[in-house]
Amino acid sequence: LMERKTRVKINRKEIMVAKLRKSCSCTPQKLKNFLMDFFPVLQWLPKYRCREYIWGDIMSGLVIGIILVPQAIAYSLLAGLKPIYSLYTSFFANIIYFLMGTSRHVSVGIFSLISLMVGQVVDRELLLAGFDLNDDAPSASGDGSLQNDNLSNTTAFNLTIAGINAKCGKECYAIGIATALTFMAGVYQVLMGIFRLGFVSMYLSESVLDGFATGASLTILTAQVKYLIGIKIPRSQGHGMLVITWINIFRNISQANLCDVITSAICIVVLVTAKEIGDRYKHKLKFPLPTELVVIVVATLVSHYGKLNEVYASSVSGAIPTGFIPPKVPEFNLMLRVALDALPLAIVSFVFTVSLSEMFAKKYAYTIRANQEMFAVGFCNIIPSFFHSFATSAALAKTLVKTSTGCQTQISGVISAMVVLLVLLFLAPLFYSLQKCVLACIIIVSLRGALRKFRDVPARYYVNKVDTLVWVVTMSASALVSTEIGLLVGIVFSMLCIIVRTQRPRTALLGQIQDTSFYEDDLEYENLSTVPKIKIFRFEAPLYYANRNYFLKSLYRLTNLDPNLEAARRKKYEKKEKQHLKKGNPKTANGLGIGETTLQLVPKQIDFQALVVDCSSISFLDTTGVNTLKEILKDYKNLNISVLLACCNPSVIDSLKRGGYFGKDFGCMQEMLFYSIHNAVLFAKDQK
Repeated sequence: LMERKTRVKINRKEIMVAKLRKSCSCTPQKLKNFLMDFFPVLQWLPKYRCREYIWGDIMSGLVIGIILVPQAIAYSLLAGLKPIYSLYTSFFANIIYFLMGTSRHVSVGIFSLISLMVGQVVDRELLLAGFDLNDDAPSASGDGSLQNDNLSNTTAFNLTIAGINAKCGKECYAIGIATALTFMAGVYQVLMGIFRLGFVSMYLSESVLDGFATGASLTILTAQVKYLIGIKIPRSQGHGMLVITWINIFRNISQANLCDVITSAICIVVLVTAKEIGDRYKHKLKFPLPTELVVIVVATLVSHYGKLNEVYASSVSGAIPTGFIPPKVPEFNLMLRVALDALPLAIVSFVFTVSLSEMFAKKYAYTIRANQEMFAVGFCNIIPSFFHSFATSAALAKTLVKTSTGCQTQISGVISAMVVLLVLLFLAPLFYSLQKCVLACIIIVSLRGALRKFRDVPARYYVNKVDTLVWVVTMSASALVSTEIGLLVGIVFSMLCIIVRTQRPRTALLGQIQDTSFYEDDLEYENLSTVPKIKIFRFEAPLYYANRNYFLKSLYRLTNLDPNLEAARRKKYEKKEKQHLKKGNPKTANGLGIGETTLQLVPKQIDFQALVVDCSSISFLDTTGVNTLKEILKDYKNLNISVLLACCNPSVIDSLKRGGYFGKDFGCMQEMLFYSIHNAVLFAKDQK
């Protein structure tokens, strides 16, 4: 008999008080440690191996910066904002993550999925404020200054009550919504870091994240089609945006701009071909081909000198100002309007950043601190929101490029920020003639990885059917309803799948592997021998209130005996026998002699005298679970069948003790609980 160790009682109150004292005390050393932990750059930068790391960091930083500029301009379409704000976002995010991030490799900045979520909120609020969502509304004067907002696109809506000056136009209101949303998302992330709520990410399984990303990619693709073919349709809002947008596209397909269609076809062919060549020969290339930048430069030159906007009415990016706008505090009243929308944004941003950080930390053999990552991405949202930026996250594609080009530390992020700064200060106006259809092509081609998930569905289905169902449901809800609802549906549905799997788990009767002391499922394996007069039942889930009935039904079905029905039948038979004896009839109701009635009291279908319950897969018991085991113990005992428990873990044993399963003094415990199935079987045989 194994003896349990005596537990040392822990005074939780004293521990909490000691922790509070330690946390509230302030010493120079503790302040230094806090700063070193809060700004990890202070730890690794003094140890930076310049000769070993510098060239890889410079190369990867330049490459990412070159990729970042066209992507930032393109993703502004998704966010419903001007390109300059995307460049601000990319610049500030790289600088702040350099100071606060613990991952050496992830690339934090503008991300298509996050941009889409921001854009949906911005569009909704613009509609509620009475603005026109038409992208081609008369633009600002083109003098490169953001101060001359688009006053022609004003509305009768009283903007003062929303915390915005009445003279503020569409662009001003849009960035106001985006910065308020970003600030709230950052606050949520910092609060989650303070209260150590990083465990929330555990509820986003791989299937949920993949389904969410794929569904959102379909939404992104749909939103860009109108730019590809140059038609002017309203930006759809609310649930079912994907279906409504496609209906509007087919209704207006006759208005397609031939110039945009031809440009889009050429750009997609060039981009896809370059990507395929890059993927095929990536082991021979020292750094990826800067295809997006080449396409943007060539397309801008062709559009400018070919006067595509004036001659063919092709939609262009318009004036992108240089320099920085003075910082501004996000409007508090707007924060209240978008507070709920910021929660899924904060969770998705954090989950993608932490999952990528952990992936590359494992690959390159170092550790990250998930809680510090929460703070880092939170402040990557809070601080830039004062500088007209919107929400950010780590992006897989840019991170892969970063590692493949020799990145060693986040110095590469600073180099990328300098490239973006160069564009912000000097080069931004050069993109005035860049067609929007070119930006749409860059966005669509960047979705290749997410859209390729459809090819993995058969393999995913072969590995796990339930996970495939979760992926399909999440993807469908994200695409057909909305991204936020899709994420919520995915989380709830995956939890329901887990609950259902514990409600109806596998159950089995076990047989003995010949000439061994091991037992396995009789339906799954050949040549197992049945133990005479003993049934061995396995239940592969925790036993709790939700699966109690299934546990009993499975037990009765597999053993072919319901003790309650059998007990009722016996009582009924005994009652009839007593009635016949009182009448002086020597014959029973069945015509048998009194001496033969004993045979009737033991039915032929009861072919066992002991039931062994294999508890190895029962991870915990609640009160209902304990009462269920007590119930079968009592019911089978009434039929002279002993119930033995085998392979219980310590928490299950403790639950049984507290529930009174073994009696008040645990005197019968040694005869009811066994540490292996074979020991229980041997005991049952000895009892016979």
